[in-house]
Amino acid sequence: MDPIFWLLIACAVAIVAVLVTAVVVRRRGMALPPRVERPEIPTAPTEPAHTASTTPSLPGLAHEADTSALDVPEAPASRLVRLRRRLAGSQNALARGLADLLAKDRIDAATWDDFETTLITSDLGVGPATELTTALRQRLAIDGIVDSVQAHAILREELIRLVGPDVDRTVHTSGISDPDAEDVPGVVLVVGVNGTGKTTTVGKLARVLVAEGKTVVLGAADTFRAAAADQLTTWGDRVGVETVRGAEGADPASVAYTAVAAGRDSGADVVLVDTAGRLHTKTGLMDELGKVKRVIEKIAPVTEVLLVLDATTGQNGLVQARTFAEVVDVTGIVLTKLDGSAKGGIVVQVQRELGVPVKLIGLGEGVDDLAPFDPAQFVDGVLGD
Repeated sequence: MDPIFWLLIACAVAIVAVLVTAVVVRRRGMALPPRVERPEIPTAPTEPAHTASTTPSLPGLAHEADTSALDVPEAPASRLVRLRRRLAGSQNALARGLADLLAKDRIDAATWDDFETTLITSDLGVGPATELTTALRQRLAIDGIVDSVQAHAILREELIRLVGPDVDRTVHTSGISDPDAEDVPGVVLVVGVNGTGKTTTVGKLARVLVAEGKTVVLGAADTFRAAAADQLTTWGDRVGVETVRGAEGADPASVAYTAVAAGRDSGADVVLVDTAGRLHTKTGLMDELGKVKRVIEKIAPVTEVLLVLDATTGQNGLVQARTFAEVVDVTGIVLTKLDGSAKGGIVVQVQRELGVPVKLIGLGEGVDDLAPFDPAQFVDGVLGD
């Protein structure tokens, strides 16, 4: 066929296809699909620095955050009540002996002998035990008292007298404040043998002083026990107290001197110096303890020397106490572990032997289980009142 014919046929088919498409689109209202856009990847919004940051950018802000997390130590007054309650529930040998005496309907000579023996075995000592027994026998016989309530009151009076109600038990923490001289803080030197809880006592005493509103610096002069400085630093950090420490094995006297100097320069009220635990039988170590005290006194007077004793050691504790007293002139005793395992009478005996008062007692493992010693509170606790 003629090529022109086929060309005409192709043109006609194309025209028909266009017309059909136009009709369909018009009838159905169809539109061409929109152009597909590539989605845009969103970006994180930029926040202002003062709202986006969760970490303080200024050192001062970081310090405030640390300060807000500090412990608030318990006040000394409430400690006494709580510790007395704990002592009352301890049922130590002294408490049991006193309770047995008061429970008797009739007190004869054999009862008094048993009572005196109980007092001696409670670490009260032969002298104080005999003294208390004699005083009670006389008063109960003379007054003809058979009522247990009255007997209890007399027993309380005699025990308080034996413990010593008029002794000065102040922990001397005040330094020298002289308008004509440089102010220096009070310095408390804490000594004792290994295992008595000495470093822990220093940390707890810091809490007592902070609760009283005093500013404190700790001196980690126990440089022989690797963990001692770390332990003391932890105690200080919990209440916002600075700890001055040296390298392991450093000269303890040098560390103590630096701590007191830091306390003086910062205007602190008191510096507590922890010393290495020393066996009372080691002459060289005891001499070094004397050196620590002498070096400190080149910059400030030592206002208090506290000897930490484990109340459960009994007679051995007295031997330790006498040796320490010869080296550093002990001015006060801290009795730790005066709980259910302790016998209680050591309070009287250690005071009689040394002529030094018990000033602080510890009755537990809690951070605030250290309190000023009060004779009446102690006796009431022993009697279960």
